[in-house]
Amino acid sequence: MGTDTVRERAADGAAERRREQRGWYFYDWACSVYSTSVLTVFLGPYLTSVAKAAADADGFVHPLGIPVRAGSFFAYSVSASVLLSIVVMPLAGAAADRSGRKKPLLALSAYLGAAATAGMFFLDGDRYLLGGLLLIVANASLAVSMVLYNSYLPQIASPEERDAVSSRGWAFGYAAGSLVLVANLVLYSAHDSFGVSEATAVRICLASAGVWWGVFTLVPLKRLRDRRTADSLAGPQGGPGRGWRQLAATVRDMRRQPLTLAFLLAYLVYNDGIQTVISQASVYGSEELGLDQSTLIVAVLLVQLLAVAGALGMGRLARTYGAKRIILGSLVAWTLTLAAGYFLPAGAPGWFFALAAGIGLVLGGSQALSRSLFSHLVPPGKEAEYFSAYEMSDRGMSWLGPLLFGVTYQLTGSYRDAIISLVAFFVLGFVLLARVPVRRAVHDAGNPVPPRI
Repeated sequence: MGTDTVRERAADGAAERRREQRGWYFYDWACSVYSTSVLTVFLGPYLTSVAKAAADADGFVHPLGIPVRAGSFFAYSVSASVLLSIVVMPLAGAAADRSGRKKPLLALSAYLGAAATAGMFFLDGDRYLLGGLLLIVANASLAVSMVLYNSYLPQIASPEERDAVSSRGWAFGYAAGSLVLVANLVLYSAHDSFGVSEATAVRICLASAGVWWGVFTLVPLKRLRDRRTADSLAGPQGGPGRGWRQLAATVRDMRRQPLTLAFLLAYLVYNDGIQTVISQASVYGSEELGLDQSTLIVAVLLVQLLAVAGALGMGRLARTYGAKRIILGSLVAWTLTLAAGYFLPAGAPGWFFALAAGIGLVLGGSQALSRSLFSHLVPPGKEAEYFSAYEMSDRGMSWLGPLLFGVTYQLTGSYRDAIISLVAFFVLGFVLLARVPVRRAVHDAGNPVPPRI
């Protein structure tokens, strides 16, 4: 009888865990549409056009009295949003740890971001300041919500399940992004048939991403549950500065693992370049190459589809040649892709699609292999704190690239110069990563050294 009871409880626990996992997938389904439709496709070109409508005769706008070339405003706004994320993420993480109530904080950040995105419907005329503010709020909210979302994974999946559960969440996000982009393409391409102007169609696409984000966030909020932790049971400790103190303690510990820290520095540099290419490619395509929105949407769809294939293909190559060599090869490919982008002729969508294919093939693999390689460099028992620093590097430090892109355009007036300036991140990242002796780094971290690394 006792054995049967134990089995029933185990079965009930497994069923509850699967239910939470299915709910967890849906947050990626909910928020990835913002990253794809808003940040990657529509907002950059549209906010740039709004800023240009508000510009003076010399092509400058003046937020807070500061002269900014209209074509740089979007890039500067992205940089500002990431800087805000750096401040807010550790505070939100500390609050979640202290209270044990991640779900209310997830709801707050998700719905603040969704509301800011839905508010982009009102971004018309010369309201560039409104657009910049909404972008900053939405981007920072997404970053905070993703920290909270990712922190659920160890609680809802056993160690042997985590790779599969995490991969399914990734797949849900790509599926949602592709599905909504197809709908966006239909609306944008046939806006006359729907009785709306081109600008109105773009505003509907922007706002609908916020509505999608808000509606599907209801699923994880219903299915996920909070768990009391040792910190939360001990009650409030240390105030809001605790998040920063924990991050500082992790960095101090990393100083005892200099090779792990060296890899993280290399990743920080080249990932900044990757994130900047993702966020600024549509501006380059529309402003410098004169491509229409439909072409950009198809290009982003191509990137998303090939990113999955690229990740799988590069993963297979890593089994033979090692992750470090494949990442270094991907950085060379990124450099050559940007160099090719500099010479792309204007008004030639075929060449832009070729560029998108190149980005897609290296995008998923370079990021996926970077994460797996870092996992070998983490001392046993310190996975959570080290990966929190990795998350900060991934989402919280990618501000220098957009800033360099914006400054280069402001100084030269050329998006070609701005895009080629990003080569510096991949070249420097290559040099820094090549100098890391990863086999010794794995050994020094106290982990078994794989045959291929």
